[in-house]
Amino acid sequence: MTTQDVGKLLEEKIAGFKPGSLIKGKIVRVAGDDVIVDIDYKSEGVASKEEFKRNIDEIVPGEEVNVIVESLDPDVHGLVPLSKEKADVILNWEKVEKCYEEDGIIDGFIFRSVKGGYRVDIGVIAFLPASQADTSPMANPSTLVGKKAQFKIISLDTQRRNIVVSRRKFMEEEKEVNRKDALAAMQKNQLVTGTVKNIVDYGAFIELEYGIVGLLHLNDMSWGKISYPSQVVSMGQSIEVVVLDVDIDKQTVSFGLKQKTPNPWENVEDKYPVGSTVEGKVVNITDYGAFIKIEDGVEGLLHISELSWTGRIKRPSEIVAMGDNVTVQVIDIKKDEQRISFSLRELEPNPWPEIVERYPVGSIIKGKVYNLTDFGAFVEIEPGIDGLLHISNITDETIKHPSELLRKGQKVDVKVLEIDADNKRISLGMKQMEEHEKSQDQAEPDSEQIKEEDNESFDS
Repeated sequence: MTTQDVGKLLEEKIAGFKPGSLIKGKIVRVAGDDVIVDIDYKSEGVASKEEFKRNIDEIVPGEEVNVIVESLDPDVHGLVPLSKEKADVILNWEKVEKCYEEDGIIDGFIFRSVKGGYRVDIGVIAFLPASQADTSPMANPSTLVGKKAQFKIISLDTQRRNIVVSRRKFMEEEKEVNRKDALAAMQKNQLVTGTVKNIVDYGAFIELEYGIVGLLHLNDMSWGKISYPSQVVSMGQSIEVVVLDVDIDKQTVSFGLKQKTPNPWENVEDKYPVGSTVEGKVVNITDYGAFIKIEDGVEGLLHISELSWTGRIKRPSEIVAMGDNVTVQVIDIKKDEQRISFSLRELEPNPWPEIVERYPVGSIIKGKVYNLTDFGAFVEIEPGIDGLLHISNITDETIKHPSELLRKGQKVDVKVLEIDADNKRISLGMKQMEEHEKSQDQAEPDSEQIKEEDNESFDS
């Protein structure tokens, strides 16, 4: 390029200079409170050092800067007046507008608390409403003043130079991104720590970092039987759980607590074989039996029928109480169903084989009526051993209720009609006593008949 061409280009550039133009220049030096800038003009330009908003040692010669031409009339020193601050405002507005259009994130500095919110420097001055300052109400709003933060621009009025920003929206979006990333990275059987956020009838919701919330179902809280989640967890409790399942599509996760320990039912048949004697604690009593806990997660039923060899027990509480330590025998195990059955009576001799021998069918015994029902009377033949005197076996006469002929405490003679040792049942009869007596009478001749027979024998 010839000297003539360079001169022509310089003239064209100079011709384009006018007050208000945004141009680039290079810092030449710092002179007192001024910064001298080379702007490729007839003379150098000058801007106030304050407009750089930096320490003097941070203003480096050769650095390229944007400035606004304030005037083409040189000052007393022959320098063109420039403004770095006005250039920054123009460029920052362009940056802000682009950020708003692209729904981007912008850095800022909260420098003042004002009515209803804060003033924020994002290159230009913006307003941060108090409601947009955080994801939850702040106990001490003044703690935000003097802090750098990131924001989303939620409102922009270019003509009025009015900008509204939100720190809360940025925090929520960032949290959502982090939540999705953390959820995607989560794996089954992973141990995670969270906080009990809510407790419902069917379980508890556990919140992890980044707002990940998953369900810890009641069935996954303990290997043992529990009725309410509050038996295991409490609100606000910090808890370590196992990740059972992650559904990326539905953005859901499920947790387990009992899975942190081995399933005690896996080797229950080896530890407690049928026929073995074990010790346990009564943890629940129902109308039909008592539940015995023999270790954490392993509970079994001691059925009311297994409490005693006699059938007199009406309620399990007659034999055991909550919290009792008992020794029982294992009589059945269903590992797949996680059920184990116990017996108390099996630890005692079975009296029924002797009862069968003592009271054979056809024998006459004396007993005491201890209970009357619509269908008959229960007769105690020895302590703890009862027999049923059915209404049809009381008399041949027609009666509506056993109380027409019998009363509680009454002693009666009865006949053993049947014994079912396996089911601990004895059937008794009272009307059969009449038949028994008749047969006895027929079997024993009267005195006159004996005399006649004796005489006949003597005559012969």
